[in-house]
Amino acid sequence: MTQPIDMLSPPDDAALAQHLSRRTFLYSLGALALTACGGGAGELLSAAAPTPRAAGAPTPFTHPGLLHTNADFTRMAAKYTTSPWSDSWTLLINNSHSQSTYTAMPQTVVYRGNDGVHSENYVRLMNDVAAAYQCALRWKIAGSTAHADKAVQIMNQWAATLTAIGGDSNALLAAGIYGYEFANAGEIMRSYSGWAAADQTAFKNMMTGIFYPICTDFLVRHNNTEWTHYWANWDLCAIACILAIGVLCDDGAKFDEAVNYFKSGGGNGRIFKAVYYLHPGYLGQWQESGRDQGHATLGIALGGAICEMAWNQGVDLYGYDNNRFLAGAEYVAKSNLIQSGTTYYTVPYVTYNNVDNVNQTAFSTSAQGIGRPCWALVYNHYVNRKGLAAPYSKQFATVVQPEGGPNGGDTSGAFDQLGFGTLTCKRDNIASGALPSGLTGYVNAGVPVLSWWGSAYATSYNVKRATVSGGPYTTIQTGITDLLTYTDTSAPAGANYYVVTAIISGVESAVSNQATVITGTPLHTYLTFDASSGTTAADATGLGHTGTLVGGASWVAGKKNNAVSLNGSTGYVSLPADFMTDVGDFTIAAWVYWNTASNWQRIFDFGDGTGQYMFLSPKSSSGVARFAITVNGGKGELGINSTSALATGQWVHVAVTLSGNTGTLYVNGVSVGSNTNMFHAPFRLGSTSQNWIGRSQYSGDPYFNGKIDDFRIYRGALSASAVLALYNS
Repeated sequence: MTQPIDMLSPPDDAALAQHLSRRTFLYSLGALALTACGGGAGELLSAAAPTPRAAGAPTPFTHPGLLHTNADFTRMAAKYTTSPWSDSWTLLINNSHSQSTYTAMPQTVVYRGNDGVHSENYVRLMNDVAAAYQCALRWKIAGSTAHADKAVQIMNQWAATLTAIGGDSNALLAAGIYGYEFANAGEIMRSYSGWAAADQTAFKNMMTGIFYPICTDFLVRHNNTEWTHYWANWDLCAIACILAIGVLCDDGAKFDEAVNYFKSGGGNGRIFKAVYYLHPGYLGQWQESGRDQGHATLGIALGGAICEMAWNQGVDLYGYDNNRFLAGAEYVAKSNLIQSGTTYYTVPYVTYNNVDNVNQTAFSTSAQGIGRPCWALVYNHYVNRKGLAAPYSKQFATVVQPEGGPNGGDTSGAFDQLGFGTLTCKRDNIASGALPSGLTGYVNAGVPVLSWWGSAYATSYNVKRATVSGGPYTTIQTGITDLLTYTDTSAPAGANYYVVTAIISGVESAVSNQATVITGTPLHTYLTFDASSGTTAADATGLGHTGTLVGGASWVAGKKNNAVSLNGSTGYVSLPADFMTDVGDFTIAAWVYWNTASNWQRIFDFGDGTGQYMFLSPKSSSGVARFAITVNGGKGELGINSTSALATGQWVHVAVTLSGNTGTLYVNGVSVGSNTNMFHAPFRLGSTSQNWIGRSQYSGDPYFNGKIDDFRIYRGALSASAVLALYNS
């Protein structure tokens, strides 16, 4: 494995001048007020997270409760003389930073990046933070007061000296990475009687007054760039710092700020965006995997730290969104492991693009195999806490064991994580694994594709199917090992109900959760728009996907009976949130009467802002009708263009279909455009709260001006002949 290198270079700052596109960034949150703040061995599967902290509630924080708790230190103290914990301990005590004779070099202003005036000096901070943490570990595990005094001395000297962090945009990296690491040192030492209360307060004030403002401002503004300009790690280090400061300072608002951004923020640090694409078997393509593997593995180091610190306060970010972070970790681990000889495992990859048109079409082998010391934490949580299978994270944890930490002479990449995970995170093997879990399925090219999470000690898996919810189930496949996915090419049309079992020590387990996948082309939503009064557009399928007329939308005579009339300024129809989260292949069709031919009006636009959406416009800026879908903003769109704009002043039938990766756009029953690389589907948009007919996700786009009738959504892709028949009907 290659050694960590300096991997947190910034994006091209020259691109800042051209970051704003026609479509303005929806997620701007405005300015924030900046204020200072005044288990043991053999854990069982049933072990739970600490008592959850309710968002906004005054529930006391657990202390110490960042990367390590008192229970963790009890385990370390019992294990550090036994291999492999002792091997990591040896690396710690022999490290130049962990010596009680270490000399700190606090700076008045820390500079990272070239501001044209000052020389960079952030190496002083990163080395001293590493020393404070390592000395804190030596005190907490082995009771050395000399090392406790050294850790306190380092923190006191910096609190008394530092006034600012500067440089260019890289100042955020110094604040975020070294900020969360420094907070961890302070959290460990908070119970040391030799650290005076006034000195602790000064340290906390430094963290909130200098480190926090830089991080929170970055998450809000991203230096006034569109959110895809910055890579995931920039957001993640800011999130880690804010979360750590929240716990250190007992500041619930800061803690919640970090957790909420990880779940639903606008930038690439949101876990939905950091794990850009879920391939079958829950291989989660990391947002920086097309860039280089130094940055991809750093994402796991930072993401793991965020998840662990939240876990120790009762917030399960590890498991959020069906273990999405684990999906990313398994992808990054597999893609950086040797399969045989000098050949790495291969992983699937889909194109990634951003506002700067990086247009990464292939997995990057740059720095492939980099061995960051971050895998013990990931593996031991998912496997030895939760009983899940994480085969590639497990393999990587073994490869880099024992994990050390940054030492004298290392480049800055070694300081991007605190290290020593074998000592601090390794747990005894869990007694038994969990059941297979997290089973989901979607329709791709007409057939169900299933994925699930495995059990720690399973050797294979069986897939079972029923035509009635709850069974009885019939086994349709046995002996599945890796990857944990199955494509059911024999599924009958209609609702299919699936479960998975594991084979553990030759015995079949109980079943997983049940997943439902509907094949064929049944109607999903059907708005006839035949009402004559009120603001409700009934869903004729009976499935409850009711439309609501908003902003002056009204009823008029239509192509078939009545239609909805949209005034081009305020009127639109709103559909329920998340109504297409289980849809893969699809058909959307409608009759459209368009009054005015201005660019970028919308027939429909389903999404959650300008980051993730799918839309159909009668005329783009290129002068043609366009369908597009993206989870990565405008530059990440996968589109289908027609040969012309829709006609005005007449009824026109439009339809768009998706079957697997093939999308087709139809006008009046005739194909007018197609794309065979449409790898996104509606379910990949995640949660969508803005599902609109006649209105765009982009506030600057005009509303639709005209009439819409007979709006249909089908599960599955109608054939060309079926689309023609729908037009002729």
